[in-house]
Amino acid sequence: MIRSLPITDFLSVPHPVIDVRSPGEFAQGHIPGAHNVPLFTNEERAVVGTLYKQQGRDAAVLQGLRLVGPKLAAITERAVELAPDGRIRVHCWRGGERSGSVAWLLDKAGFAEVLPLIGGYKAFRNHVLASFAVPRKLAVVGGHTGTGKTEILSHLAALGQHTIDLESLANHKGSSFGALGEPPQPTNEQFENAVWGALHACDPREVVWIEDESGSIGRVKIPDAFFRTMRGSPCYFLEVPKPMRASRLVEGYGGFPRVQLIQATERIAKRIGPQHCKAAVEALHNNDLYTAAMITLTYYDKTYLHGVGQRDPDRVFRTAVEHQYLKDVAGQLIEAHAAFRYE
Repeated sequence: MIRSLPITDFLSVPHPVIDVRSPGEFAQGHIPGAHNVPLFTNEERAVVGTLYKQQGRDAAVLQGLRLVGPKLAAITERAVELAPDGRIRVHCWRGGERSGSVAWLLDKAGFAEVLPLIGGYKAFRNHVLASFAVPRKLAVVGGHTGTGKTEILSHLAALGQHTIDLESLANHKGSSFGALGEPPQPTNEQFENAVWGALHACDPREVVWIEDESGSIGRVKIPDAFFRTMRGSPCYFLEVPKPMRASRLVEGYGGFPRVQLIQATERIAKRIGPQHCKAAVEALHNNDLYTAAMITLTYYDKTYLHGVGQRDPDRVFRTAVEHQYLKDVAGQLIEAHAAFRYE
């Protein structure tokens, strides 16, 4: 049975999703968790698209059939592998020829339920962008670089709180050193999709904890509407002594090749000043990571304070942290936030 669904209904169904767009389209952005089962390769899609523009729909459809014919068995086999119970969701770009063709194929192959997405991936993207303007109960873990905010998020999650690690979704830790040890960053479009997916998995009635960030994480940008919500949310600023933070940075980054640490330091030379940069690089050459960390923290502390200054001071709650037991800090944050009332 084929039953086309609008986006909200489509997303509420638990069946596997197959995205029949080309690999290039899928790489640019896709529904989190979807599987790419392309009807055309990138090159084939370009050929069909050119034919459509130059000779019209009929010529493009005919060429498409020539290209797809030999792939029908493989597409069906992959769909059966993903959905052995015969229930599956399918979409293309606009919910037209490609998803319609695959839906027909799977229905004829005996699938019990095939659910195409009305409006295709374009409808999903509109849904994603609109969702960021929906009010959310966010609680922000703030503090200077080296505070251990990401680790605290993991402890909050272990204590049963909803959390979203934006830096993990971005494959970047948010500084000049943030790409070290990380896979390539997603496209900005896919980052937005991933943020939506993380929010979608959270109960909208519950508080979601996130780490304080600037507007961009590496080369991806936090959606404007969601960033405004972040900036308007309560921020629990953890005041951790600078030496303790420097030691945490040494522990976290000390295993990377010195040449990578030097390159990351030199990228912020203009910001920390040539003399400070020179001193930090010399410290790295001498394997004195602690001194290098203390120098760079001076710059990052100033930068972070500027961001905190953009917040409503009545929604910034400072907490002194004098120890390394971040699980205890997470518990303190939960207790402190219990007294906060959202408008």
